[in-house]
Parts: sequence; C-alpha cells; structure tokens
Amino acid sequence: MMNIENLKFNYNGKPVLNGINVDIREGEILGILGQNGCGKTTLLKNLNKNLVPDSGCVILDDNNLEEMSKKEIARSIAVVPQTNEIRFAFTVRDIVSMGRMPFMGTFDGESSKDVDIINDAMEKTGISTFSDRYINTMSGGERQRVIIARALVQNPKILLMDEPTLHLDINTQFDVLDLISQLSKENKLTVVIVSHDLSMVARYCDRVMLIKDHEVYAIGTLDEVLTPDNMDTVFGVDAELITDIKTGKRTVFLHGSTKRL
Repeated sequence: MMNIENLKFNYNGKPVLNGINVDIREGEILGILGQNGCGKTTLLKNLNKNLVPDSGCVILDDNNLEEMSKKEIARSIAVVPQTNEIRFAFTVRDIVSMGRMPFMGTFDGESSKDVDIINDAMEKTGISTFSDRYINTMSGGERQRVIIARALVQNPKILLMDEPTLHLDINTQFDVLDLISQLSKENKLTVVIVSHDLSMVARYCDRVMLIKDHEVYAIGTLDEVLTPDNMDTVFGVDAELITDIKTGKRTVFLHGSTKRL
C-alpha cells in the first residue's frame, strides 16, 4: 500500500537518507530502528510530505505523495510526532477534534458521525474523563495520549509514530501499544513506529528495519533482523532475541555494551 522507491534526502548537502527502498504492507506494524542521526525521523517526515525527497518517491495506493494535497494525505495518513508541546490553551476535546478537519468543509461544523468518532477515540485512549481540561496543564504522558486520540479520529490507513512511548509511564506504554496493536489487527491499520526501544519493537512489530549510515542495513522478520550480530553492529550492544516465558511474546534481552568508552 506504500512503496518507498530509491528515496534520497539531504540536509545542507549532506546525505541523511541514501537510496531507501521499502514496501510497507497493509495491516503490518513496521518498526524502524537505528542510532541517533541515522535518518529515522527524517524518513518518517518524508512519508507524509512534511519533507519532500531530493530524489526518489513515496507511492501511496498507486499515487505519488508529491502530487497529493496535504488534505488528501491527511485522510489516509495520521502522525504521532516525537514532541507534543502545545502552547495554546485548547481543551483536550478541541485538540482531538482537530483530527477531523481533513474531512470537513471550510465552514462545516462537527456532524453526528464526527462526534461519535471523537468520543470513541477518547474512550479508547482513556482520556474521556478529562475532555474539558486544558492541554497546557497536562503532563507529557497525558498529552501524548491526546495526540494519539487526535490521530485515531482521522481513521487513517497508515499511522506514523515517532518515539510514541517516550513521555509515557511504563504501564501506559503497554496500554497504548496494546491498543495500537489491536487496531492494526482489527482494522488492518498499517503502523510505522520509529523507536529506540528494542524490547518494545520486538514485542509489537511484525517486521523490523534497521538503518545504519543513512541506508537500510536490514529489513525482515524479527528473527531475520534482530540477530546478535546485527544488534552489535548497529547499536554496539550484546543482545539476543528471546521469547518471554510468562507472556509468550518476543523481547530483546540486553547483556550490555560491546563498545568501550
């Protein structure tokens, strides 16, 4: 449903993405991993036209993203960014409702369908009880749940998430990713997650892509990609992919660093 074809992107003449080729499949959760500065967030921004590649292209359902309007893209792709700072005193419900704007005319108000979708997203993300609170009075974790709800009301085909658990308490990390995993399975929602958390990616993702030196180093299933050699080469850690005997889910066990300071 989304094809990235020989995508290249430079900042001030320096390559940040150097010939990325990836097919993103309907209904999968794809995890993108790599060290800081390797181009993960830049790639995500190219996938919703926040950035435009220097060469190559992103194809969404046979349409070149570069030829689509922002409104058209927002009807198919929703984004949960890495930072969620909002300076203005909007209420939680105001923020979540903004996710319906791509489906409204210039002077249209919310329809009964819009209201139902907004209420459902707020219920699923556990924020219904503070819908009237102002967003700038909330903790980072609470704001992140609001931003996720705003993305869900777009009813997207693809959800792009940049470090989605960065500001969340440990229990809320599981709650949010359990929800995303459920939506992916039930609604064939395609999810692309950029993360530093090897264990979370192993637990929730169907496939994994490693980026090293601004190129795709490896892509495939967990067993194909999260090998001890790959994790040593890309992250400098002694680690192994194992099955949690209590949950039956995959996780990464970190033994320590393989690099000396």
